[in-house]
Amino acid sequence: MRIVLIIATIIISLSCSSDDSNTDNPPLNETLYFPPIDSDAWATVTAQSLSWHISEEQALYSFLENSSTKAFMILKDGKIVTEWYMNNFSQSDIWYWASAGKTLTAMTLGIAQEEGFLDISDTSTNYLGEHWSSLTSEQENTIKVIHHITMTTGLDYTDVFNQFCTDSDCLFYLNSPGEFWYYHNAPYTLLDHLITGAVGQDFEDYFTEKIRDKIGMSGFWLQNGYNNIYRSDARSMARFGLLCLNKGIWNNEVILNDTNYFEAMVNTSQDLNKAYGYLWWLNGKESYRLPGSTASFEGKLIPNAPNDLIAGLGANDQKLYVVPSENLVIIRLGDDGGEGQLGPSGYDNLLWEKLNAYIN
Repeated sequence: MRIVLIIATIIISLSCSSDDSNTDNPPLNETLYFPPIDSDAWATVTAQSLSWHISEEQALYSFLENSSTKAFMILKDGKIVTEWYMNNFSQSDIWYWASAGKTLTAMTLGIAQEEGFLDISDTSTNYLGEHWSSLTSEQENTIKVIHHITMTTGLDYTDVFNQFCTDSDCLFYLNSPGEFWYYHNAPYTLLDHLITGAVGQDFEDYFTEKIRDKIGMSGFWLQNGYNNIYRSDARSMARFGLLCLNKGIWNNEVILNDTNYFEAMVNTSQDLNKAYGYLWWLNGKESYRLPGSTASFEGKLIPNAPNDLIAGLGANDQKLYVVPSENLVIIRLGDDGGEGQLGPSGYDNLLWEKLNAYIN
């Protein structure tokens, strides 16, 4: 009897060990589908099977088409429900992400920190070198990496000829870091140089190696004046949205393993603008601030959208929406939808009015 019990114990032990080995780095959301990284194949699911309101589909399509949209996609559980191309655009065409691409930089920065190349609590001078601005050395050393990713560097946005300019003679002291929020693009763009200085590799190459190629994205960074803007097809943006929906894990491959960084990235990063994380816009907060403004507004950023929505929002209404509670990724690429804002705009709320009518 003793021998039988010993054998049974060994069998149970081996069984448990085998089960554990099969759950290394499991997807955080077991219901998600991930398209292959080396193929155009992508599973689909019909709106009818999801009990969505098909009668509202044409109204959504017409709204998008009439507002200069070029590409629009909805993923549910990672599968394509809706994929539309319009206004002389096709699946293989590429488009710019504008500031929605800030989300790419945020995740790349997190990977660099996880790999020990930098710490977001370090002074930026460690990676940009001295005299990267026109501040005194003492002032310059008070600006940390985290201030760049939260739009709180305190650099002057009022008395510069170009808020995109990253030259040292465009960067002046205005406020102490962390004491004022303003959507100043130059400090964000400097993150490319900062990551390059930290990892000893061009930012673009590091991003390609650590994120783009691992999840099957296409696309490239292209310099436009001072701005470094990502361009890709619509499906590549959808892939990145799916990665973020699964909190940095692509299928069973961990892209960003630092869960603390990820959670900080997609939650309020400071008290000045509740609707801003690490370069991500956040819905469902009690107040928000907008690009180009110093005012604070009460209420949600996008009243019609789910409270847990996180978003990459770019100029001329480039949209990357991720809704964890619904396992949704929604993207919109195209020309200005009507207001020409740098990030959030009234178009978000109009679009979500149509989406709510369509999605059950």
